[in-house]
Amino acid sequence: MFAVKSLYKKLLHMAVQIDTSNPNAITYVTEELGFTILGGIRMDGLDRLRVTIRIEVINRKFEHYQNNPEIAALPVNHNLDLYNDVQVEKLIRKAAERLEVGTLQITKAIADITRQLELYRLQQIEEQQAAREVKKKILLPGEREAAINFLMQPSLMQRTNELIGKAGVIGEAANRLLMYIIFTSRKRENPLHIISFGSSGAGKSHLQEKVAELIPEEDKVPSTSFTSNALYYMGEYDLQHKIILIEDMDGAETVLYALRELISKKHIIKLVPQKDSKGVTKTMMFKVNGPVTVAGCTTQQSIYEDNANRSFLIYIDESKRQDENIMQYQRKKSAGTVNIAEENQIKELLQNTQRLLQPIQIRNPYAELLQIPTEVFKPRRTNAHYLQFIEAVTFYHQYQREKYTDPATGETYIHTTPEDIAEANKLMKEVLLRKADELSGACRNYFEQLKQLLQEQQQSTFTNKDIRKALRLPGTTVRRYHNELLQNGYIRLQQSEKKQGYLYEIVSYEEYTQLQNKISSVLDDILQQLRATAPLLSQKTNGSMKHKPVQRSEAASQ
Repeated sequence: MFAVKSLYKKLLHMAVQIDTSNPNAITYVTEELGFTILGGIRMDGLDRLRVTIRIEVINRKFEHYQNNPEIAALPVNHNLDLYNDVQVEKLIRKAAERLEVGTLQITKAIADITRQLELYRLQQIEEQQAAREVKKKILLPGEREAAINFLMQPSLMQRTNELIGKAGVIGEAANRLLMYIIFTSRKRENPLHIISFGSSGAGKSHLQEKVAELIPEEDKVPSTSFTSNALYYMGEYDLQHKIILIEDMDGAETVLYALRELISKKHIIKLVPQKDSKGVTKTMMFKVNGPVTVAGCTTQQSIYEDNANRSFLIYIDESKRQDENIMQYQRKKSAGTVNIAEENQIKELLQNTQRLLQPIQIRNPYAELLQIPTEVFKPRRTNAHYLQFIEAVTFYHQYQREKYTDPATGETYIHTTPEDIAEANKLMKEVLLRKADELSGACRNYFEQLKQLLQEQQQSTFTNKDIRKALRLPGTTVRRYHNELLQNGYIRLQQSEKKQGYLYEIVSYEEYTQLQNKISSVLDDILQQLRATAPLLSQKTNGSMKHKPVQRSEAASQ
């Protein structure tokens, strides 16, 4: 970069130089002729330099122009690749013949223009890359100490969740902490991914945006929309250990295949045929490396299964209580009673803690004893996600864990503890419950509202019309939910005479509670067994070198 800048500065002291003050009309002037690059130059494809150039007389004092004034009034316009010798020679002959000047003069000018355009383009590319790169913040000693002290606090998960709430994330206590830990996993070799479901205006994008504000800017790639090839033309390491934030997955359908490949293979490759300066077609390979964490939002009840299986699925709280909490916060913010300075301080603290987390290997000595409930659909991938999430929780506690070194490999690692598993289980219960449920998330939320409504009104039967009015939902939405409930046997038809309307009743009010209890009991029972097997950890670490525990003051000085 510095070499290009120094060469470019040297050119500025030359007698003739290009004028790039207007990038869409770059000019070059000699004593007799003027050259204009119309439309500027493209910054991609350094193997070619396509331009639209105009050559015209600017000094009519020369005798042959005075004798032939019509020559000076006829500029030469030509579109060519300055790296193509055949096209350049054609332009030189054409301009020399029409303007009645020597070919040597035009040849020298074109060569000089080409050289200066090359350096100008390289300088512009480097400046654009520098502008895109967000400089990593260097923590001051006080900031570093505060972040380490926080990471070494007892009940770290609970304290983190409290701070997330104080940072302006209202409600969604489980979802917001789950999302924060998943975002933290971006630094690991096998990061996690998350998709938020909710109706329009429910706050799914807001939740993702507010939690993402707690992550350093240099680790995020926000976007409202992607074109089909957008990811393939990123820099080879531009996405590595970053979070790709998609505000609306409905508008990113063309890029979902590339995202799936990036998630599974941790890289994507695209082969593109291109012609070189001699017109020979060659295949260029574009490779972008991961791993990445992908986060997205959607209003669809269900998405393509291959995308859903790779991600944690959360459903936004659309209850009336949550509505009131959010509206109350909005009122306070409008009244100026929200402490914005405190929110910003909390955001900065959590960002700094993220900057201090370093890649380290995790070993879970209890992994072979862990199980997921048999009711869960797609158990293989769900089991992998469960284990990876436990490791992500351990990773977040790395400043509270003793380090070990494997004498055989020299690898440094930390251990998962039963406390890490307990914290992971608290957040995973709802995720596993949703993965064990036959109903879609939106339909399940509706069904639970329906149960509550009927119990409050002490009714056993209902019609589409009654529910539509009570819950203020569109008729098409109500009918769609009822069809899904009928197909899965959660409601049954009591009366189907069209004159009186369709009359339904709920088969069981306890089915969801029973499923919840099954999921919880499996996880709780296994956790109790793990806590009773304390000797297992020492058996697994036999032969490993145990590092000296790091004290707070010592950690802050590192």
